[in-house]
Amino acid sequence: MKKSKPAVETKNLSIGWGEVNVLNKLNFILNEGEKLAIVGPSGSGKSTILKILAGLILPTNGELKIFGEKQTYLRLDQNNPPDVRLVFQNPALLGSLTIEENVGFLLKRNKNLSKEFIHEKVNECLADVGLFNVENKLPNELSGGMQKRVSFARALITDQTLNANTKPLLLFDEPTAGLDPIASSRIEDLINKTNDKANGSSIVVSHVLSTIERTSDKVLMLYGGKFRWAGSINEFKKSNDPYVFQFRYGKLDGPMQPKDI
Repeated sequence: MKKSKPAVETKNLSIGWGEVNVLNKLNFILNEGEKLAIVGPSGSGKSTILKILAGLILPTNGELKIFGEKQTYLRLDQNNPPDVRLVFQNPALLGSLTIEENVGFLLKRNKNLSKEFIHEKVNECLADVGLFNVENKLPNELSGGMQKRVSFARALITDQTLNANTKPLLLFDEPTAGLDPIASSRIEDLINKTNDKANGSSIVVSHVLSTIERTSDKVLMLYGGKFRWAGSINEFKKSNDPYVFQFRYGKLDGPMQPKDI
């Protein structure tokens, strides 16, 4: 049986703004089907990693491969971009478009797909996130929680113009930031459901412990532009590593100093 290529592989991945090194020679592999959490204090560069993986910005140095293909262009500049789906911290819906138009946005680029097919796929994805009869509404007619679920439905849509031989890479940027514990649990369940439904690999960026523990099986600790610790979620829960310990318990004493955060 042919061995599948890693969903993500980086070698000395770096990016800087002027003289500031945001990410400094990062190396990691995400195998197909794995669920990874990238954690660390605010401003440590977690979201920047997702933007690079999504093809929104380019690294200044190093190498990035997605599904075995080296990435050297922004997503919009690629003829056959990888199937990478980014769920932003806010829903990032287009306010002038209906919910159906938002969720089915990528499908409408394919002129070979009928309106009936797109309508059916959109409603199927909306149903998967527990939304019904909202396809003709505008985003501002929905609650914040419902808009969040629409963004997950959009992540379930498969871009018909992409290579169908690869499974998607799902990226979640601070999906539960600012939510109460009950709302967080619902979103965490939705992350797992979305990942299972899409049969993909996922990376969650978060500093919320429940989200990290419930949606991942591997953890990378990022601080100062470098990975300081790596391990399984069970190891993360028990580790006495100074970075992990300080992060988990919110200690002021430790290697991550407030003046640097």
